[in-house]
Amino acid sequence: MKAMRNLLLAVMVISLGASCVSKKKLADAEAALEAQKTLLRQCEERNRDLEAQLLDANKKLSDCTTKLTSTQQELNNANAKLKLAQEQLDLLKNNNKSLLDQLAALQVISKAGAESINKSLEAINQQSQYIKDLTKSMQYKDSVNLALVMNLKRSLSDFNDQDVNIEVKKGVVYISLSDNMLFNSGSAVIKPAAEKVLSKIASILNDQKELDILVEGHTDNVPISTECIADNWDLSAKRATSVVRALQTKYKVAPERMTAGGRSEYVTKAPNTTAAGRAQNRRTEIIILPKLDEFFKLLEAPAQK
Repeated sequence: MKAMRNLLLAVMVISLGASCVSKKKLADAEAALEAQKTLLRQCEERNRDLEAQLLDANKKLSDCTTKLTSTQQELNNANAKLKLAQEQLDLLKNNNKSLLDQLAALQVISKAGAESINKSLEAINQQSQYIKDLTKSMQYKDSVNLALVMNLKRSLSDFNDQDVNIEVKKGVVYISLSDNMLFNSGSAVIKPAAEKVLSKIASILNDQKELDILVEGHTDNVPISTECIADNWDLSAKRATSVVRALQTKYKVAPERMTAGGRSEYVTKAPNTTAAGRAQNRRTEIIILPKLDEFFKLLEAPAQK
């Protein structure tokens, strides 16, 4: 019996030992599995990071390739321009050499020739300066005309456009006053109602003392002959004179600045075939000019030496 008990005890010890060993291996295997899973997750995360970096690198590579292509095209264009410039330079050098050879062979360059060239260059410089001065003067005249037109239109804004018209023609300012506003039919006596417009025009003319004034009378083609008026020439001249006299005596415009002239029926604004056209042609024009002596001096080319 004792032996049997010992045998059973031994079997139980062996069984318990085997059970403990199996549990330990299982725990070790589970721990190893968890470690492998952790490593797998890390590898997957690293793989995603590498894929993102690869995409970014591919994008940068594409951008660099595009820039490289563009730069290469620009370089090709620059090289083509450089080649063309070099060809032109070579051509100029050859032409210059040929000219110098011809000059040397013909002995063109001499003291007298050099003096002639210098004189020609001086003349060119004088012409260039003259053109610059003329351009500057014309620009100044244009700015004066613009200011004058603006002042006139602002001052005469309350008058009907059919009675007062202001415009710039051929580089000078024209004030066109209708016959209906200034005069009675066939008369050269200024209406009292016209005094207001002449007063405003005179005020602006007196502010621009560096300008001259030409007053022109115009008629239609309807013949006229009275005790006081011989014909349309006579009527147009007398009307111009009446306006000049009024500007001088009533509004103190300097008489030496003014010229009066009659143009009769021969400078029309509209056909004389209709009543409206004839009404447009019956007018007095006040033309504001630069002083003629200064203007003609300006147009004179510099004297050649």
